[in-house]
Amino acid sequence: MSSSTGRLFRVTTFGESHGGGIGVVVDGCPPRLELDAAMIQHDLDRRRPGQSRLTTQRDEADRVEILSGVFEGRTLGSPIALLVRNSDANPGAYEHLKDVYRPSHADYTTEAKYGIRNWQGGGRASARETIGRVAAGAIARQLLRAAAGIEVLGWVHQIGRVTAPVDSTSVTYDQVEAHPTRCPSPDHAQVMADAIEAARRDGDSLGGVVRTIARGVPPGLGAPVFDKLEADLAKAALSLPAAKGFEIGSGFAAAAMTGREHNDPFTPGPDSRPRTASNHSGGVQGGISNGDDIVIQVAFKPTATIASAQRTVDRRNNPVTLSARGRHDPCVLPRAVPMVEAQMLLVLADHWLRQQAVDVLGCEAQS
Repeated sequence: MSSSTGRLFRVTTFGESHGGGIGVVVDGCPPRLELDAAMIQHDLDRRRPGQSRLTTQRDEADRVEILSGVFEGRTLGSPIALLVRNSDANPGAYEHLKDVYRPSHADYTTEAKYGIRNWQGGGRASARETIGRVAAGAIARQLLRAAAGIEVLGWVHQIGRVTAPVDSTSVTYDQVEAHPTRCPSPDHAQVMADAIEAARRDGDSLGGVVRTIARGVPPGLGAPVFDKLEADLAKAALSLPAAKGFEIGSGFAAAAMTGREHNDPFTPGPDSRPRTASNHSGGVQGGISNGDDIVIQVAFKPTATIASAQRTVDRRNNPVTLSARGRHDPCVLPRAVPMVEAQMLLVLADHWLRQQAVDVLGCEAQS
């Protein structure tokens, strides 16, 4: 079972939803980076359960412990191990699911692959696994900010049938965090919140879309064939629990456009580099960043665990009617924002480090 990603900025997560804890090992972070533990905790606080009535009420503080790789506030260049202990695990609440396959969960497929599964919560398939990703992403955020001035910001663009049309270039962190939905449009945010509450009361759930932008990305990150930047971003985003779709730039809308409509004309930039007059490419052309903002969208399905009765089968293939009990998100979107940000940060950090190697080797070859 692979739980690692990245080539130079390598991340390995571990732990189960109702086990002792969740953690991550980050290998490849450069030495001497000033690492603020409070910033790591801040991103984890944005992901944790119990933030508002719109999320699961599992009571977890998600306090992070830095076990290795940092000394006197700076990275050592050695593996950085981070741990968050589970304090409100309740595995007994899942006893009734021991021999039942929940619809649209990973129960059946995991057992079909490995012949065994942890039925306490979702095991490794639980969204709680993303604690490790968000913690690692917080390290990548600090690296990219300090080394290259790159900033990544995500927000809720859509919940159910409610879409908030906002200007991606001007959205701010304060606007995103002003409402529990993490939608930067106040009017649309309240409509989204009402829709989530209505779905909860009806024993149902909602999906939606997270939009994320990376600002300040230099040209040259990525590769032209198998390691295209958008391909790695897509894989990272779709590896998140409940993620079902990925778009970059114009995405699927490009299929209905002509070449004249979709092409991004180049214009002289203020820093002796060309700029594009539009950004249908989403900041990536030919698999390589072009210096524009990188804009992606990730679609999430409605939460699979709902309070309504559903048909399923048990391990002996007998029909069962299942009504879920316990603490569950009626909509994953508000908590998915820091998760998508983390995945984007991890990919950008890995490709930024890989580009440093290209730049050094290129300079050596020319000297």
